[in-house]
Amino acid sequence: MIIILKSNLTLAKEEEIRKFLAKKQVEVIPVKRSDKTLLVVVGRFAELTKREVALHEYVDTIVEIDRPYKLASKSFKNINSEIKINGTTIIGGKEIVIMAGPCSVETKDQIREIAKEVKGAGCQILRGGAFKPRTGPYDFQGLGKIGLHFLKGAAKENKLAVITEVLDVREVELIEKYTDIFQVGTRNMQNYPLLSELGKSHKPVLLKRGMSATYKELLLAAEYILLGGNEKVILCERGIRTHVPETRFTLDLNAVPYLKHETHLPVVVDPSHGTGRANLVRAMSRAAIAAGADGLLIEAHLDPRKSISDADQAISTQELKKLVKEVKRIAVAVDRK
Repeated sequence: MIIILKSNLTLAKEEEIRKFLAKKQVEVIPVKRSDKTLLVVVGRFAELTKREVALHEYVDTIVEIDRPYKLASKSFKNINSEIKINGTTIIGGKEIVIMAGPCSVETKDQIREIAKEVKGAGCQILRGGAFKPRTGPYDFQGLGKIGLHFLKGAAKENKLAVITEVLDVREVELIEKYTDIFQVGTRNMQNYPLLSELGKSHKPVLLKRGMSATYKELLLAAEYILLGGNEKVILCERGIRTHVPETRFTLDLNAVPYLKHETHLPVVVDPSHGTGRANLVRAMSRAAIAAGADGLLIEAHLDPRKSISDADQAISTQELKKLVKEVKRIAVAVDRK
Protein backbone atom coordinates (compact mmCIF):
# COMPACT_ATOMS: atom_id res chain seq x y z
CA MET A 1 0.00 0.00 0.00
CA ILE A 2 1.12 3.55 -0.77
CA ILE A 3 -0.23 6.69 0.90
CA ILE A 4 -0.02 9.71 -1.42
CA LEU A 5 0.02 12.98 0.50
CA LYS A 6 -1.46 16.20 -0.82
CA SER A 7 0.81 18.42 -2.91
CA ASN A 8 3.15 20.99 -1.40
CA LEU A 9 2.66 20.10 2.28
CA THR A 10 5.07 21.79 4.66
CA LEU A 11 7.64 19.69 6.50
CA ALA A 12 5.73 20.33 9.71
CA LYS A 13 2.53 18.90 8.22
CA GLU A 14 4.39 15.87 6.85
CA GLU A 15 5.82 15.28 10.30
CA GLU A 16 2.34 15.58 11.78
CA ILE A 17 0.88 12.88 9.51
CA ARG A 18 3.81 10.57 10.21
CA LYS A 19 3.28 10.94 13.97
CA PHE A 20 -0.42 10.17 13.43
CA LEU A 21 0.54 6.99 11.52
CA ALA A 22 3.06 5.99 14.18
CA LYS A 23 0.33 6.17 16.83
CA LYS A 24 -1.76 3.86 14.65
CA GLN A 25 1.26 1.49 14.48
CA VAL A 26 1.58 2.02 10.73
CA GLU A 27 5.22 1.84 9.61
CA VAL A 28 6.04 3.85 6.48
CA ILE A 29 9.03 4.81 4.32
CA PRO A 30 8.79 8.36 2.89
CA VAL A 31 9.62 8.90 -0.79
CA LYS A 32 10.17 12.49 -1.93
CA ARG A 33 8.88 13.33 -5.41
CA SER A 34 9.07 16.70 -7.17
CA ASP A 35 5.61 17.87 -6.12
CA LYS A 36 4.50 15.54 -3.35
CA THR A 37 5.57 12.93 -0.84
CA LEU A 38 4.63 9.25 -0.92
CA LEU A 39 4.52 7.08 2.17
CA VAL A 40 5.22 3.45 1.32
CA VAL A 41 3.57 1.24 3.92
CA VAL A 42 5.63 -1.62 5.34
CA GLY A 43 3.33 -4.56 6.04
CA ARG A 44 -0.45 -4.29 6.42
CA PHE A 45 -2.87 -2.55 8.75
CA ALA A 46 -6.49 -3.00 9.76
CA GLU A 47 -9.42 -1.93 7.59
CA LEU A 48 -10.63 0.49 10.26
CA THR A 49 -7.20 2.15 10.41
CA LYS A 50 -7.19 2.36 6.62
CA ARG A 51 -10.44 4.32 6.64
CA GLU A 52 -9.09 6.69 9.29
CA VAL A 53 -5.92 7.29 7.26
CA ALA A 54 -7.88 7.86 4.04
CA LEU A 55 -9.97 10.55 5.77
CA HIS A 56 -6.95 12.44 7.16
CA GLU A 57 -6.82 16.03 5.88
CA TYR A 58 -3.25 15.67 4.56
CA VAL A 59 -3.88 12.45 2.62
CA ASP A 60 -4.70 12.67 -1.07
CA THR A 61 -5.22 9.00 -1.95
CA ILE A 62 -4.32 5.48 -0.84
CA VAL A 63 -3.19 3.03 -3.52
CA GLU A 64 -3.50 -0.70 -2.89
CA ILE A 65 -0.49 -2.63 -4.23
CA ASP A 66 -0.62 -6.37 -4.87
CA ARG A 67 3.10 -6.82 -5.66
CA PRO A 68 6.24 -6.79 -3.46
CA TYR A 69 7.80 -4.22 -5.81
CA LYS A 70 5.40 -1.43 -4.93
CA LEU A 71 6.70 1.61 -6.82
CA ALA A 72 7.67 -0.34 -9.94
CA SER A 73 4.30 -2.07 -10.14
CA LYS A 74 1.51 -1.22 -12.55
CA SER A 75 -0.77 -1.35 -9.51
CA PHE A 76 0.86 1.94 -8.50
CA LYS A 77 1.12 3.50 -11.97
CA ASN A 78 -0.90 2.01 -14.80
CA ILE A 79 0.52 4.11 -17.64
CA ASN A 80 3.99 3.51 -19.08
CA SER A 81 6.72 5.80 -17.81
CA GLU A 82 8.50 7.88 -20.45
CA ILE A 83 12.01 8.94 -19.51
CA LYS A 84 13.35 12.04 -21.21
CA ILE A 85 17.08 12.14 -21.98
CA ASN A 86 18.70 15.51 -22.70
CA GLY A 87 15.30 17.08 -23.22
CA THR A 88 14.80 15.41 -26.61
CA THR A 89 15.15 11.61 -26.63
CA ILE A 90 12.39 9.69 -24.85
CA ILE A 91 12.85 6.10 -23.66
CA GLY A 92 9.53 4.33 -23.18
CA GLY A 93 7.63 6.29 -25.81
CA LYS A 94 6.66 5.32 -29.34
CA GLU A 95 10.19 5.63 -30.75
CA ILE A 96 12.74 2.84 -30.41
CA VAL A 97 15.96 4.19 -28.85
CA ILE A 98 19.32 2.67 -29.75
CA MET A 99 22.41 3.11 -27.56
CA ALA A 100 25.61 2.02 -29.27
CA GLY A 101 29.36 2.26 -28.91
CA PRO A 102 32.41 0.31 -27.77
CA CYS A 103 32.66 -1.84 -24.67
CA SER A 104 35.56 0.35 -23.53
CA VAL A 105 36.77 3.83 -24.31
CA GLU A 106 40.29 3.08 -25.56
CA THR A 107 41.62 6.38 -26.97
CA LYS A 108 40.32 9.87 -27.73
CA ASP A 109 40.44 9.27 -31.49
CA GLN A 110 38.77 5.87 -31.19
CA ILE A 111 35.71 7.16 -29.34
CA ARG A 112 35.42 10.26 -31.55
CA GLU A 113 35.36 8.15 -34.71
CA ILE A 114 32.90 5.66 -33.27
CA ALA A 115 30.62 8.48 -32.05
CA LYS A 116 30.52 9.87 -35.58
CA GLU A 117 29.56 6.44 -36.94
CA VAL A 118 26.96 5.88 -34.21
CA LYS A 119 25.32 9.22 -35.06
CA GLY A 120 25.46 8.44 -38.78
CA ALA A 121 23.78 5.09 -38.21
CA GLY A 122 20.79 6.81 -36.64
CA CYS A 123 21.40 6.05 -32.96
CA GLN A 124 20.58 8.55 -30.24
CA ILE A 125 22.90 7.58 -27.37
CA LEU A 126 26.63 6.83 -27.19
CA ARG A 127 27.73 4.03 -24.88
CA GLY A 128 31.25 3.37 -23.67
CA GLY A 129 32.94 2.11 -20.54
CA ALA A 130 35.44 4.23 -18.62
CA PHE A 131 35.39 1.99 -15.52
CA LYS A 132 35.19 -1.69 -16.47
CA PRO A 133 34.25 -4.62 -14.21
CA ARG A 134 36.40 -7.49 -15.42
CA THR A 135 36.45 -11.12 -14.29
CA GLY A 136 40.25 -11.11 -14.06
CA PRO A 137 42.11 -8.41 -12.08
CA TYR A 138 44.84 -8.23 -14.74
CA ASP A 139 42.46 -7.43 -17.60
CA PHE A 140 42.04 -3.88 -18.91
CA GLN A 141 39.95 -1.98 -16.32
CA GLY A 142 39.21 1.15 -18.36
CA LEU A 143 40.75 4.65 -18.60
CA GLY A 144 38.82 6.05 -15.65
CA LYS A 145 38.28 9.81 -15.46
CA ILE A 146 40.14 10.57 -18.70
CA GLY A 147 37.92 8.01 -20.44
CA LEU A 148 34.84 9.85 -19.18
CA HIS A 149 36.26 13.09 -20.56
CA PHE A 150 36.87 11.52 -23.99
CA LEU A 151 33.39 9.96 -23.99
CA LYS A 152 31.57 13.19 -23.11
CA GLY A 153 33.59 15.17 -25.67
CA ALA A 154 32.84 12.71 -28.47
CA ALA A 155 29.13 12.69 -27.62
CA LYS A 156 28.94 16.49 -27.51
CA GLU A 157 30.60 16.82 -30.91
CA ASN A 158 27.94 14.57 -32.43
CA LYS A 159 24.92 15.74 -30.38
CA LEU A 160 24.51 12.38 -28.68
CA ALA A 161 23.57 11.57 -25.10
CA VAL A 162 25.94 9.43 -22.99
CA ILE A 163 25.48 6.20 -21.05
CA THR A 164 28.34 4.72 -19.02
CA GLU A 165 28.72 2.21 -16.23
CA VAL A 166 29.07 3.06 -12.55
CA LEU A 167 30.72 0.42 -10.34
CA ASP A 168 31.02 1.99 -6.93
CA VAL A 169 29.25 4.42 -4.62
CA ARG A 170 32.47 6.45 -4.54
CA GLU A 171 32.29 7.05 -8.31
CA VAL A 172 28.69 8.33 -8.48
CA GLU A 173 29.49 12.02 -8.02
CA LEU A 174 32.28 11.95 -10.62
CA ILE A 175 30.36 9.99 -13.26
CA GLU A 176 27.26 12.14 -12.78
CA LYS A 177 29.19 15.09 -14.24
CA TYR A 178 29.89 13.24 -17.48
CA THR A 179 26.94 10.95 -18.14
CA ASP A 180 23.28 11.35 -19.05
CA ILE A 181 22.38 7.81 -17.97
CA PHE A 182 24.01 5.71 -15.27
CA GLN A 183 24.43 2.06 -16.26
CA VAL A 184 24.38 -0.55 -13.49
CA GLY A 185 25.91 -3.80 -14.72
CA THR A 186 24.82 -7.36 -14.05
CA ARG A 187 27.37 -7.83 -11.25
CA ASN A 188 26.02 -4.80 -9.40
CA MET A 189 22.29 -5.45 -9.77
CA GLN A 190 22.14 -6.36 -6.08
CA ASN A 191 24.69 -3.81 -4.88
CA TYR A 192 22.07 -2.19 -2.65
CA PRO A 193 24.22 0.67 -1.28
CA LEU A 194 25.01 1.69 -4.89
CA LEU A 195 21.35 1.44 -5.93
CA SER A 196 20.27 3.51 -2.93
CA GLU A 197 22.84 6.18 -3.76
CA LEU A 198 21.61 6.33 -7.37
CA GLY A 199 18.12 6.79 -5.96
CA LYS A 200 19.26 10.22 -4.75
CA SER A 201 20.29 11.28 -8.27
CA HIS A 202 18.05 13.06 -10.75
CA LYS A 203 19.63 11.25 -13.71
CA PRO A 204 18.18 8.11 -15.31
CA VAL A 205 19.54 4.71 -14.30
CA LEU A 206 19.68 1.71 -16.65
CA LEU A 207 19.57 -1.37 -14.44
CA LYS A 208 20.80 -4.62 -15.98
CA ARG A 209 19.36 -7.92 -14.84
CA GLY A 210 21.80 -10.08 -12.89
CA MET A 211 23.09 -13.04 -14.87
CA SER A 212 21.28 -15.45 -12.51
CA ALA A 213 18.52 -13.15 -11.26
CA THR A 214 14.77 -13.76 -11.43
CA TYR A 215 12.36 -11.13 -12.74
CA LYS A 216 11.19 -10.47 -9.19
CA GLU A 217 14.76 -9.89 -8.00
CA LEU A 218 15.34 -7.41 -10.84
CA LEU A 219 12.19 -5.47 -9.97
CA LEU A 220 13.03 -5.43 -6.26
CA ALA A 221 16.48 -4.09 -7.15
CA ALA A 222 14.78 -1.32 -9.16
CA GLU A 223 12.68 -0.60 -6.07
CA TYR A 224 15.81 0.50 -4.18
CA ILE A 225 16.37 3.27 -6.74
CA LEU A 226 12.71 4.27 -6.87
CA LEU A 227 12.50 4.36 -3.08
CA GLY A 228 15.24 7.00 -3.05
CA GLY A 229 13.03 9.32 -5.09
CA ASN A 230 14.56 8.72 -8.54
CA GLU A 231 11.66 7.80 -10.84
CA LYS A 232 13.88 7.43 -13.94
CA VAL A 233 14.67 3.71 -13.97
CA ILE A 234 15.16 1.71 -17.18
CA LEU A 235 15.22 -2.09 -16.97
CA CYS A 236 17.62 -4.05 -19.17
CA GLU A 237 17.54 -7.72 -20.14
CA ARG A 238 21.12 -8.77 -20.95
CA GLY A 239 21.03 -12.56 -20.92
CA ILE A 240 21.28 -15.17 -18.18
CA ARG A 241 23.49 -18.17 -17.49
CA THR A 242 22.04 -21.47 -18.65
CA HIS A 243 23.35 -24.91 -19.66
CA VAL A 244 23.98 -23.67 -23.25
CA PRO A 245 27.75 -23.48 -23.96
CA GLU A 246 27.50 -22.23 -27.55
CA THR A 247 26.64 -18.65 -26.54
CA ARG A 248 28.09 -16.51 -23.77
CA PHE A 249 24.64 -16.15 -22.17
CA THR A 250 21.07 -16.99 -23.13
CA LEU A 251 19.09 -13.91 -24.12
CA ASP A 252 15.79 -14.34 -22.29
CA LEU A 253 13.26 -12.50 -24.44
CA ASN A 254 10.44 -13.82 -22.24
CA ALA A 255 11.57 -11.04 -19.91
CA VAL A 256 10.44 -8.28 -22.25
CA PRO A 257 6.66 -8.96 -22.39
CA TYR A 258 6.67 -10.15 -18.78
CA LEU A 259 8.25 -6.93 -17.50
CA LYS A 260 6.07 -4.79 -19.75
CA HIS A 261 3.04 -6.51 -18.21
CA GLU A 262 4.24 -6.13 -14.61
CA THR A 263 5.78 -2.68 -14.57
CA HIS A 264 5.41 0.81 -15.99
CA LEU A 265 9.19 1.14 -16.39
CA PRO A 266 10.82 1.11 -19.86
CA VAL A 267 12.55 -2.11 -20.92
CA VAL A 268 15.59 -2.32 -23.20
CA VAL A 269 17.58 -5.32 -24.41
CA ASP A 270 21.33 -5.90 -24.70
CA PRO A 271 21.79 -8.55 -27.42
CA SER A 272 25.57 -8.11 -27.39
CA HIS A 273 26.06 -9.53 -23.89
CA GLY A 274 22.95 -11.65 -24.26
CA THR A 275 24.57 -13.76 -26.98
CA GLY A 276 28.29 -13.00 -26.83
CA ARG A 277 28.41 -13.57 -30.58
CA ALA A 278 28.54 -10.73 -33.07
CA ASN A 279 26.84 -12.79 -35.78
CA LEU A 280 23.70 -13.16 -33.61
CA VAL A 281 23.30 -9.53 -32.55
CA ARG A 282 21.26 -8.29 -35.52
CA ALA A 283 18.80 -11.20 -35.40
CA MET A 284 18.26 -10.87 -31.65
CA SER A 285 17.87 -7.11 -31.97
CA ARG A 286 15.01 -7.64 -34.41
CA ALA A 287 13.46 -10.21 -32.08
CA ALA A 288 13.76 -7.89 -29.07
CA ILE A 289 11.83 -5.11 -30.77
CA ALA A 290 9.20 -7.56 -31.99
CA ALA A 291 8.82 -8.73 -28.36
CA GLY A 292 8.07 -5.16 -27.23
CA ALA A 293 11.42 -3.71 -26.11
CA ASP A 294 11.68 0.08 -25.94
CA GLY A 295 15.29 0.14 -27.06
CA LEU A 296 18.59 -1.65 -27.57
CA LEU A 297 22.08 -1.46 -26.06
CA ILE A 298 24.62 -2.47 -28.71
CA GLU A 299 28.40 -2.92 -28.63
CA ALA A 300 29.88 -1.50 -31.83
CA HIS A 301 33.50 -0.91 -32.82
CA LEU A 302 35.35 0.41 -35.86
CA ASP A 303 37.32 -2.85 -36.01
CA PRO A 304 35.89 -5.42 -33.58
CA ARG A 305 38.95 -7.67 -33.94
CA LYS A 306 41.04 -4.94 -32.29
CA SER A 307 38.62 -4.25 -29.44
CA ILE A 308 40.42 -4.39 -26.08
CA SER A 309 37.40 -6.00 -24.40
CA ASP A 310 34.45 -8.12 -25.58
CA ALA A 311 35.77 -8.41 -29.13
CA ASP A 312 33.66 -11.51 -29.91
CA GLN A 313 30.36 -9.76 -29.37
CA ALA A 314 31.09 -6.33 -30.84
CA ILE A 315 29.67 -5.62 -34.28
CA SER A 316 31.29 -3.27 -36.79
CA THR A 317 29.83 0.18 -37.33
CA GLN A 318 28.85 -0.97 -40.83
CA GLU A 319 26.84 -3.80 -39.26
CA LEU A 320 25.31 -1.25 -36.90
CA LYS A 321 23.90 0.69 -39.85
CA LYS A 322 22.30 -2.49 -41.20
CA LEU A 323 20.91 -3.28 -37.75
CA VAL A 324 19.25 0.14 -37.40
CA LYS A 325 17.58 -0.19 -40.81
CA GLU A 326 16.25 -3.65 -39.95
CA VAL A 327 15.02 -2.56 -36.54
CA LYS A 328 13.13 0.37 -38.10
CA ARG A 329 11.20 -2.07 -40.31
CA ILE A 330 10.32 -4.24 -37.29
CA ALA A 331 9.32 -1.15 -35.31
CA VAL A 332 6.80 -0.13 -37.96
CA ALA A 333 5.37 -3.67 -38.00
CA VAL A 334 4.64 -3.50 -34.24
CA ASP A 335 3.26 0.06 -34.37
CA ARG A 336 6.42 1.76 -33.12
CA LYS A 337 8.85 4.07 -34.88
